[in-house]
Amino acid sequence: MKKQIVTMKELPLLIILVGLAVIIAIANPAFLTIENFLDILKSNLVLAIMAFGMLLVLLTGGIDVSVASMIAAVTVITGNVLVNFSSNIFLAILAAVISGTLMGLVNGLLIAKLKIPPIVATLGTMSVILGLTLYLTNGAWITGIPENFVSFGRIRILPFANRDGRIIGLPIQVLFLIPVIAGTWFILKKTVIGRGVYAIGGNRESAERMGFKTDSILIFVYAFEGFLVGIAAIVHTSIMRQVDPNAFLGFEMQVIAAVVLGGASVLGGYGSVLGTAIGVTLFSIINNGLILMRIPVFWQKIVVGLIIIGSISIDMLQKQREEKNQIRVDVE
Repeated sequence: MKKQIVTMKELPLLIILVGLAVIIAIANPAFLTIENFLDILKSNLVLAIMAFGMLLVLLTGGIDVSVASMIAAVTVITGNVLVNFSSNIFLAILAAVISGTLMGLVNGLLIAKLKIPPIVATLGTMSVILGLTLYLTNGAWITGIPENFVSFGRIRILPFANRDGRIIGLPIQVLFLIPVIAGTWFILKKTVIGRGVYAIGGNRESAERMGFKTDSILIFVYAFEGFLVGIAAIVHTSIMRQVDPNAFLGFEMQVIAAVVLGGASVLGGYGSVLGTAIGVTLFSIINNGLILMRIPVFWQKIVVGLIIIGSISIDMLQKQREEKNQIRVDVE
């Protein structure tokens, strides 16, 4: 067991995570309070759910910059269902996951069947979805969410009173995240699709020669990501209790940054559920630390950019080193 922990590829990330937490705690002791940890968890649930969908996309060597537009559109659909059609929570969840899955399916078909590069396809759908969302809503917020949905979003698991007598506890939305993590792990580790995802990220032509149905796998990956966007939209709406079509501008960069911070390669073929969980936690702690230390918000955007640039640079350097080693082997 000890040997497995020492050789674990995610160990450096865990060490960085602990070290960063210690530094922030020394700078501001408020970081270690239960209330702060619960705030970090609640405010980053949407990021975490969407990150596991992005993990599969990056593993195939693709990228999806349309996720922010997708979740904005799905929250609008969800809000309209709740306000204008039915206050039934299960109907809202159904509408969210169906609409999100369909949007992801469109991305998958464009990439798998029409062979459009992922960045081009998702840039196109991002623009279309965002434009339609803003046109239909005119940028206006959706309020008047039914009370039963609002009450659902306020439920706490294992509630207890803090020192001030205020009732706190795990947010009910955590129950959406747990099956997302378990389901993503199961897909990647226990299914043919998961093996195909890694194979496509390594080399798509080789994956096809091995017998993997690459088109079907790619369609599944983007549809699955859309499905998780639908779940994230429900979580967001239940937390905010209103819908702002502009709330997710630029959010796709945070999702990508969190996944690559967790060790996933932007070139495909490498990444893990554990690494992504650590990456999301690291990203969340970095943002929380910047806030606690009263560092201007714009530094968060700078940090996101540096994470993406740094991760891509490391990937490229590793790939160049591997190619050089391969050349030496061929010569010998």
